[in-house]
Amino acid sequence: MRPGGAATRYLHGYAPHRLRRGARRAKAKAVRNGVLEVSGARLYYETVGSGSPLLLIPGGNGTAHIMAPIMQVLAERFTVITFDRRGFARSQLVGAQDYARRLQTDADDALQLIQRVAGAPAAVFGPSSGAVVALQAMIQGPNSISKLIAFEPPSTKYMPTFAEGQQFLQLMYDTYAVYKKSGIVPALDLFNSCMPPETVEHFKRMRDPSNPQARAAIEYWMEHELREYTSHEFDMATLKANSARIMMAAGTSSRGFPLHVLAENLAKKIGTSFVEAPGAHSGYAVRATEFGSAIMNILGVGK
Repeated sequence: MRPGGAATRYLHGYAPHRLRRGARRAKAKAVRNGVLEVSGARLYYETVGSGSPLLLIPGGNGTAHIMAPIMQVLAERFTVITFDRRGFARSQLVGAQDYARRLQTDADDALQLIQRVAGAPAAVFGPSSGAVVALQAMIQGPNSISKLIAFEPPSTKYMPTFAEGQQFLQLMYDTYAVYKKSGIVPALDLFNSCMPPETVEHFKRMRDPSNPQARAAIEYWMEHELREYTSHEFDMATLKANSARIMMAAGTSSRGFPLHVLAENLAKKIGTSFVEAPGAHSGYAVRATEFGSAIMNILGVGK
């Protein structure tokens, strides 16, 4: 559905989840953490809140850190689970990795968290690369996912035309080439050329190459995800068979940019709803309160 259609009205038909005038800000809920042993990795994960399970899959940042603000918002209604994806930050690799199946492994890690930490089918929210992982997880383990919100996946194969898809994918390959030749900062400047201003500013604040952890995360993403995840083609038959539980989403501030166009077109191809949330590509981090309220509304538990 196009912005302004039934699905979009459903999303925006609820008042944003804000504190009443004069109300005190709620004390942050305690975050619990653990390590899940899986084949080839030790996955660091965090949980907070109570209620039905909701898994947040980080995007290219790869870590639970970026989900911290929105976790607190969503913890009012859900048991929220997030994690460092394997190879990022606190999720250590164990032994040799099959990078030819990196995405499938990432998806299986998400399913392992649902099955062994949540212990029941979970709703899933994945932004950016996390949306690619989430969609692949739906293909590999549909019985483990109750609902899926895929937010602005960079799946270039699903632009409206082949030429648009090739142009978008070429930008990813050009970004990698600049990274190898000139380093992180000029590469990310090129990558950001397809992003809305709000996202560009947020990415610039996050990318500090003098921070060893930030640098390691960017390098790992460049080497193992930038080209691979953006060029992946999904098993569309399985996604279509589960379309009633899938929602494609994009930010209101992303309108007119490639990832908004892509998300809307992929919704049509799958035969599912398209919804919008506040902000741009990283709205879930920049506008956690509003965005968290939008997620709750989409999942049917908004106030």
